[in-house]
Amino acid sequence: MQYSKKIKISFLIFVIVILAGMYVWQGMYFPIDKNSKKEIIFSIKRGEGTKEISINLEKEGLIKMATLFRIYAIFKGTSGRLQAGEYLVSPSMSIPEITQIFVSGGVLKDKITFIEGWTISEIAQYLEEKEFSREEFFELVKKDFSGEFSFLKDKPKDLDLEGYIFPDTYEIRKGEALEEIINKTLQNLDKKLTMEMKEEINRQGKTIFETINMASMIEREVKTLEDKKIVSGILWKRIKNGMPLQVDATILFITGKKGVDISIEEIKIDSPYNTYKYRGLPLGPISNPGFESIKAATYPINSDYWYYLSTPEGKTIFSKTLVEHNIAKEKYLQ
Repeated sequence: MQYSKKIKISFLIFVIVILAGMYVWQGMYFPIDKNSKKEIIFSIKRGEGTKEISINLEKEGLIKMATLFRIYAIFKGTSGRLQAGEYLVSPSMSIPEITQIFVSGGVLKDKITFIEGWTISEIAQYLEEKEFSREEFFELVKKDFSGEFSFLKDKPKDLDLEGYIFPDTYEIRKGEALEEIINKTLQNLDKKLTMEMKEEINRQGKTIFETINMASMIEREVKTLEDKKIVSGILWKRIKNGMPLQVDATILFITGKKGVDISIEEIKIDSPYNTYKYRGLPLGPISNPGFESIKAATYPINSDYWYYLSTPEGKTIFSKTLVEHNIAKEKYLQ
């Protein structure tokens, strides 16, 4: 009789264990509502652990029990691998599916686009419209990143990253830090500056800083790659022969004006960026150039031209002599 009672108790415990196991297994691997079309933006804040995450998941109606999420995370060893960010999660997902999203960092993403030729100030304005801190951005672009990116080593330390925020469309995580975004632009530029380009710059006795500086002017002056290469050849030739560059875009950079017109008074402004007043390259880049402009600055086309101008329609007119140039100005700019 005593033996029979023990068997019954053991069987009852066995059944309870099986039922509990099935409940746990079902709670983990079966979603709350597999047919649900609902999607929720779920946020994991930095520093939050599995306990806080599981409680919030239960509150949002995404899992049946917070305890089940914690058990699964412990069993799978994912507790310390859940990444902060914002995620799109649905009640149609199981705990393993939700966990995989959190571990892989499949966070909600946004896109930002920096236009070729934008200045640091224009980028700051754009980022402010995207709800980033303008002041923080201006502080970060003063930071020295040369320890991480060798192409910055010849950039004067007292200059900011003007010229180096590579224009492109970037995919960013919701809530991504500004410093991480800046790093992405520098990583992009690092990839674009191939070993072949660096060797060519070095072969010409130039620095990457000088090349970016030149590219920043070319970016604001002309449109097509072919024209950019010819203008690059003209400007490098002027430097070599001790002629002032007389690049209108440098005056517009100083004044902050939009458009193309500059006045006689403005070309007399005393600024190290004034290429009418001072010979050689300006103090630093005047915009953030795209790849074509950097390529043109690296591979200039030698020609007989010494002068150029851009028509209101964007066409570039080249001249071999000052007389030809003045005639072109009368014809196209009056």
